[in-house]
Amino acid sequence: MYALGRRRRVLLGLAGSAAALLAAASGLTAAAKPQQTDPLQRQVDAIHESGAVGVSAEVASPDARDRARAGTAERGTSRPMPSNGRFRIGSATKTFTATVVLQLVGEGRMSLADTVERWLPGVVRGNGDDGSRVTVRQLLQHTSGIPDTLPHIPALRSADGYRAERFRTYTPRELVGLAMRDGTEFPPGDGWSYSNTNYVLAAMIIHEVTGRSWAREVNDRIIRPLRLRGTSTPGTFPSIRGPHAQAYAAFGTGTAIDVTALNPSMAHGSGSIISTTHDLNRFYRALLGGRLLAPAQLAEMTTTKDAPELGVRYGLGLGELPLSCGGSYFGHPGELLGHHTWSGVTRDGSRTAAVYTTSDGGKETQEAMRTLVDRELCRNRP
Repeated sequence: MYALGRRRRVLLGLAGSAAALLAAASGLTAAAKPQQTDPLQRQVDAIHESGAVGVSAEVASPDARDRARAGTAERGTSRPMPSNGRFRIGSATKTFTATVVLQLVGEGRMSLADTVERWLPGVVRGNGDDGSRVTVRQLLQHTSGIPDTLPHIPALRSADGYRAERFRTYTPRELVGLAMRDGTEFPPGDGWSYSNTNYVLAAMIIHEVTGRSWAREVNDRIIRPLRLRGTSTPGTFPSIRGPHAQAYAAFGTGTAIDVTALNPSMAHGSGSIISTTHDLNRFYRALLGGRLLAPAQLAEMTTTKDAPELGVRYGLGLGELPLSCGGSYFGHPGELLGHHTWSGVTRDGSRTAAVYTTSDGGKETQEAMRTLVDRELCRNRP
């Protein structure tokens, strides 16, 4: 989810370049161990061999579920990755936030055409940004032109920044204020640029519309009804409750440090949720299967447009990516300091795949994760 600079933000926000995506879809990843026979395990091993400390994946279809893991839960030990361990899902949080917004739209309590100014007077203003010109739809689709707040978060920029500010609490209004220091990237609706600030604002609007916090709405509308027992909205709590592996980030230096502890308030609405591969599969299966949104709102979510800086298509909190076997799938990757995840679901919600790693890895790691999702969604396809 989180990154600094255009190039890295792209990698962490949705996908790499179009070339990387096509390479992944074609299966151009590290070679698997020849003695392995389980295709999922081979792919998980390939991700681990690309440089990840720990890897875990789960795939599910109507009649089967398969899991695989590789590496260790803690660097320098032999402790195995936990079965169905919990991790920070980063930008996959955006699909949860968009789902709540679209539920409220379906209930007639708000509209995608509402402006930010209507619900948050004066919050988006300055340096060319004007909330009266930005709609809720543009927030969810990243066409608002509002800049990203992340370059202003020291804990995400360097090891020293992390050590000094990993427990700092940010308010949503403070996060938006940081973003307003930068000028608008383009007039609303005239471009596409991935910005976590869009989803901070969406979470704030949920609060204004319902009178209840974003976290409570996500819990009451999604987590509890779907019985996502490993999923939580941690607020400002810096630890991961329950079974989990340690996470590591190098901040571009080549020397990784343990970054498991983190106050995730800087990711309010945009990347703070903790979950498991099993719960992510359950969520995306319910979403595309029509259990969370009425047909009209699900159609809005899955109506995509070109995201030029990514070389893919993007809807409302969901990316649409090509399958190597033909057609496309929906999903959303994410990152938050050392935790990287990639999740995908077929258009009918019948088959899902989710994988995460607990360290930065590199381009090969990202490609191998995308390859796993592509191959698993294509497996046994008629």
